[in-house]
This record gives sequence, structure tokens and C-alpha cells, in this order.
Amino acid sequence: MTSPAAWTHLDAENNPSMVDISGKQAGVRTAVAAAELLLPPEVALQLRDGDIRSPKGPVFQTAIIAGTMAAKQTASLIPFCHPLPVDAVRIAIAPPKDGTLRIEATVKTTHKTGVEMEALTAATVAALTVYDMCKALSPAMEIRRVRLLEKRGGKGDFTADG
Repeated sequence: MTSPAAWTHLDAENNPSMVDISGKQAGVRTAVAAAELLLPPEVALQLRDGDIRSPKGPVFQTAIIAGTMAAKQTASLIPFCHPLPVDAVRIAIAPPKDGTLRIEATVKTTHKTGVEMEALTAATVAALTVYDMCKALSPAMEIRRVRLLEKRGGKGDFTADG
């Protein structure tokens, strides 16, 4: 396990603190995250051809809007996230394959810190929105495999393996 001194959100006295980014240079930062929903057959059947209009509205379009809003509110939800100017958010939702719906969120900023948390939040909230809109068909959906796929800019780039 990593020693506490390696944690970035602890100060010299091991108290939680926001990382000081004042000395960093601003640059273009991009992150891509994904979430999956394992759908029971009755939900997968309804979404097999793409977006549907539920009593609450169009499922995928509403999830895209919710995920976009969530990316812009990440600093309000996660205590040590810096408020960032979000330059772009793109959320892609494809019809389910083999009972799994995949949501991918790409977030971009020009700032001193990355947007990994914004991308993860966007993908997660989009998944939660699909769940909320489809739970009348079946609450047996499972949100899983929320993960960072890629980040560009900053100290180093990252690409997940599979």
C-alpha cells in the first residue's frame, strides 16, 4: 500500500486539503470515461433500436443532458475537485449489445488540472439517468464498470487496457 506521504490530497500534517495548482501551467486536458448498464431482457428489448420516449421523455437524450450537467457540477459534488471551465462535453450512448448498454463521456478543458473526475461523473450520472427512466420496466439493471479509459495533457497521458 502507498504511504500516506504519497497521497496528493493530504497536507504536511496529514490533513485533507485541496491540491495547490497555482504553480502549474494551463494546457488542454481531455479525459474519456465509460459506464455500462447490464440490462434485464425487458429493458434491453425496449432499447434495442436506440433511444425511446419514456413517460419521462427520451431516455438517451435526457441521459446525455444529465451527464453534461453533472460534468459541469463535479466540483460541487466531490470535495477536493477544482472548479473547472469545461470547454466541451460529449456523451455517446449506443443501443445495447448482448444486454449491455455502454455510455462514454469525453470532457475537455484548458486549465491547470485534468478532467478525469468530470468525465467519470458525467458517465455515472448518465447511467443513473437511464436507470431512473427505465426502472418502471425493471429495477434489475446493474450499473458497472465505471472507469477512466483515457486522459491526455498534464503530467502524463493514460490509456486503459481494454
